Amino acid sequence: MKMKHTPVVIKGTKSGIIVVLDKQLSIEQLKKECAAKFNTSKDFFGHSQVAVSFEGKKLTDEEEIEFVNLISSHSDLDIVCVIDNNEKREALFNRTLDEKLKQLDSNTGNFYKGTLRSGQVLEFETSVIMLGDVNVGAQVVSTGNVVVLGALKGNVYAGAAGNPNAFVAALKMNPKQIRISDVIARAPDGKDSFEEGAKIAFVEDSNIYIEPLTREVLGDIKL
Repeated sequence: MKMKHTPVVIKGTKSGIIVVLDKQLSIEQLKKECAAKFNTSKDFFGHSQVAVSFEGKKLTDEEEIEFVNLISSHSDLDIVCVIDNNEKREALFNRTLDEKLKQLDSNTGNFYKGTLRSGQVLEFETSVIMLGDVNVGAQVVSTGNVVVLGALKGNVYAGAAGNPNAFVAALKMNPKQIRISDVIARAPDGKDSFEEGAKIAFVEDSNIYIEPLTREVLGDIKL
């Protein structure tokens, strides 16, 4: 019995998908087949963030983008990265996906409502926006950015995964200590705090600078 030829084959892994394209078909034909394939597989894959790799047909960078957009529009998958055709091991999928998700997390983040009291520590794997105060003796740790819509009086550690582009912002900036990545700043001796007022703290030239929170300063921040 002759096997039916399949122009587009989807192979799933734990953290990504491999799309095998028939190299004999034209790009336009493959687009139609790919759209149909992902339409029929939509419920199977569901909602998830994945890495994708293409095999079979050699694609240009522009064509890869077109296929990624096509897959996204005909499924509920969120394609976060494309893996090079010559490197498609499961470990690479996992590592690349984790890196991309961390980048996404640093630009999105979580909300936390409440006041942190002395002795309390909150840790986040994303950026965090806090609706409340961080009192003396409390600590906030984030792999991304920390924004406090209240008074920051305790300790804060942003960019905990080693991101020097992370920042700390607060409506009332008077912490005991700020750490961003590997750079630390403490309240000056003889003073209980930094200057009060809405401020933003960031790293530049291996030093932490604290400046008024203005539109111009925000425009210079790297995310």
